[in-house]
Amino acid sequence: MKLWDKGISIDKKIEKFTVGNDRELDMFLAEYDIKASKAHAKMLGKVGILDDEEVTAIEKELEKLQRQLKNGNFHIAEEFEDVHSKIEFDLTEVLGDTGKKIHTARSRNDQVLVAMQLYFKENLQQISGKTGELIDVLLDLAKKHEEKLLPGYTHLQVAMPSSFGLWFSAYAELLIDDLYLLEAGLKIVDQNPLGSAAGYGSSFPIDREFTTKELGFSTLKYNVVAAQMSRGKCERTVTSNIASVANTLSRFAMDICLYMSQNFYFITFPDELTTGSSIMPHKKNPDVFELIRGKCNKLQSIANEMILITNNLPSGYHRDFQLIKENSIYAVENIKEILDVFIHSIALIKVKDVDLNDEKYKYLFTVDSINDLVMQGQSFREAYKEIGGQVQNGNYRPAAGKKHSHLGSKDNLALDEIAKKKRDVKL
Repeated sequence: MKLWDKGISIDKKIEKFTVGNDRELDMFLAEYDIKASKAHAKMLGKVGILDDEEVTAIEKELEKLQRQLKNGNFHIAEEFEDVHSKIEFDLTEVLGDTGKKIHTARSRNDQVLVAMQLYFKENLQQISGKTGELIDVLLDLAKKHEEKLLPGYTHLQVAMPSSFGLWFSAYAELLIDDLYLLEAGLKIVDQNPLGSAAGYGSSFPIDREFTTKELGFSTLKYNVVAAQMSRGKCERTVTSNIASVANTLSRFAMDICLYMSQNFYFITFPDELTTGSSIMPHKKNPDVFELIRGKCNKLQSIANEMILITNNLPSGYHRDFQLIKENSIYAVENIKEILDVFIHSIALIKVKDVDLNDEKYKYLFTVDSINDLVMQGQSFREAYKEIGGQVQNGNYRPAAGKKHSHLGSKDNLALDEIAKKKRDVKL
């Protein structure tokens, strides 16, 4: 069944090409299309297009479909083009002409729009919740290890003293920036497009404010052309927000892979979180974080794909939009899994003691030594030259153990302030 069927057979090769994998993808959207169909039916009853008995009958059948979906008994068979045609067919099969009325004042276009935006809305909240959970884990780790020294690097060269507390809380605060973007993304998708039909509205006296309230949207996309044009924009926004989270996690995963290597050996993980080699029995590989890094880099490419597919399309609907459904859903589902794995794994991290007597850390405290001389009255440039001379002459002696007291430094992590920033995000 096709919603646009006019009784003309279509070439099977063309049908396969145009339908693509919509049936599989639409299983992610089924619950939202059913929810939107219920709201639409109630609205049609409110404005007098359906009578009370018809609304009740449609609601009852849609609730049956919801139960089938929950129980794993809802399937989109090959004879259906997508979830929308499947639901309308099921309603019509049971209710006859009443079922055929469900598409009144709708287009498949605004059906897809509202289902996708409900899907994005719920999942952005889930992604934000998981991101917040990871932030909490990192802040707890920062507190636990706030006094454990960690060499800081620039250009992958030993630079200045840092701490594990700084490292953990740095990523926590960066993830709060990602929460800000997720918050903005949620605001964009939290606008009801239902009622825009094919992008130009309808001559039916529909009540769009009713469906907005019924579906739990904060507002509606008033202009029907703007509502249609939000297709593509929502996907670009959501995948861009996800890419930001992925960027933070990818960099964090790279740090972990680096710090686990024998050349650094700052951290380790329980054996059950690592993998071995088929020929080297000593190997303890950080495969999970290498895969996180790779998957997150792949997610970052999707946002660019959304731009390339949609950036030169004129207003109005185009079938190109079908191509952005798959990877936007892929991005949502994958970032949720990545966050779950990251939360589970990072909580089990084992922090090692760093041996500051190791020769490679000999110059870790040169900046602290310069600052000591400045505090004693020298200019910074004079102090820099003096300590630089000691380094060149081989007679530098480190001034270890200096406290960094300013807000946000290794000895004053501002964890409460960072936690407050996270709490202030409204999602």
